[in-house]
Amino acid sequence: MVKSWRYLGRRNKEQPLVNEGQAAALPVQYSLMANVDILEAIFAACDDVVFRRMRLGGITGRQAALVYVDGLVNNELVNDEIMKSILLQGPLTVPLAADEGFELYRLVRDSLLTVANVREITEFREACRCILSGFALLFLEGINRALAVDVCGWEHRGVEEPQAEALIRGSREGFSECLRINTALLRRRLRDPQLKFKTYFMGRRSQTTVGLMYIEGVANPELIAEVDRRLKKIDIDGILESGYIEQFIEDKWYSPFAQLQNTERPDEAAAALLEGRVVVLTDNTPFALIIPATFNSLMHSPEDHYHRWFIAFLIRLLRFSGSFLALMLPSFYIAMVSFTPEMIPTSLAMSIGAGREGLPFPTIIEAFIMEAVLELLREAAIRLPGPLAETLGVVGALILGQTAVQAGIVSSAMVIVVSLTAIAGFVVPSYDAAISLRILRFFLMIMAALLGLYGIILGLMIILTHIVSLKSFGVPYLKPWAPWTARDLKDSIYRAPLFRERLRPAYLKPREFRRMGEKK
Repeated sequence: MVKSWRYLGRRNKEQPLVNEGQAAALPVQYSLMANVDILEAIFAACDDVVFRRMRLGGITGRQAALVYVDGLVNNELVNDEIMKSILLQGPLTVPLAADEGFELYRLVRDSLLTVANVREITEFREACRCILSGFALLFLEGINRALAVDVCGWEHRGVEEPQAEALIRGSREGFSECLRINTALLRRRLRDPQLKFKTYFMGRRSQTTVGLMYIEGVANPELIAEVDRRLKKIDIDGILESGYIEQFIEDKWYSPFAQLQNTERPDEAAAALLEGRVVVLTDNTPFALIIPATFNSLMHSPEDHYHRWFIAFLIRLLRFSGSFLALMLPSFYIAMVSFTPEMIPTSLAMSIGAGREGLPFPTIIEAFIMEAVLELLREAAIRLPGPLAETLGVVGALILGQTAVQAGIVSSAMVIVVSLTAIAGFVVPSYDAAISLRILRFFLMIMAALLGLYGIILGLMIILTHIVSLKSFGVPYLKPWAPWTARDLKDSIYRAPLFRERLRPAYLKPREFRRMGEKK
């Protein structure tokens, strides 16, 4: 077996010794040369993969090889905790018999390596995954297994405040692109051994580490099993962001509403875990997925529970009112001006009519022009650096709005309506929920232009019919309003005093309903 591998490798150096599928099925060989040949063939033309051959304890020692990716490991750890231990502290002479070789293997594993996390590897599929995850692999001559030493040390962004989910009161910590930092942030907040973490490797090429977190004894086992089933069904070459996972596991791909909640805030993820939800963390992205999601949960902010109850209630009332204005205001203006101007007070109608005198476009075209300009400004501000984005947002809106009114393209009333709509949309805490409202706003504008107030009513009926039938992992999207659950209304638009929220949401079907007070 060993000779055949070495012979094939030397017969044609340019031809790969093994392909990926063959390597995945191979076990680690007894021959050190065979193991090195296989890995060199797998990582052909990978100049950042380091192969370090050595002898334990000196010239007469047993042969060994260390394999790692430069840039993914901490070079100081490799030099101090592996190389010095192997070369300077290893035995000077070791018999080559197979049974004594395993004694050496145990000596290296248990006594020489001074790194805490050391794994045993028996096949090349796992070996390649460990090497590309920042581990250093140590092979010994005559041993059909390898030691994966955790010396990860790649560059990564530290813990910073989330930019998209800023709070007045609350934690300033946010998730980063490093999965282990994110799990540690949650462990610091929930110091419970029942907080479980299940690992997946997704993507045939990327092998991205994905973690499923939940509190055992609180989260519904059926929910955990369903999330696990959907995650295991994902089959794609690469997972580069949690948005890939979101699109694969959501219930209705065609719905404009987000059926999973994403967040950069560990305190929000911890609160969701305490309610009985599950959290999916993905390596290389700071966005965690909270499952399941409802429209009610998307409209909540973590600081709602950091303020006193009546302050939180007023803020939520303002937030839901703002979302309603962001959805309805332009279409309502179009319907009133175009179809039923007699319903507008006389003085206001005369003012709007005077402002529209001489305009070349009907109200719907006028509204679409202003909304399109607003969306362009919003998208451009996202792509530009911070100071330029602020300048573009303020100056661009003022100049374009004032110039459009003076040029007789749009009316001043339309500028006011679009500006109020934009401001109202900013109060929605979830970016996904805000986008859904923006999309549906255009739909209602078209319905209002076609049928007036009847079109708005018809459009709202279509939206409500869809949203009532929508579910997120078996949970109705409009809970606790439809179906009606009276006890869960304590944490909806109205936020009850914290000491009255004794029970977890019933629609999550948690195994432990009571969250404070004596258990029953």
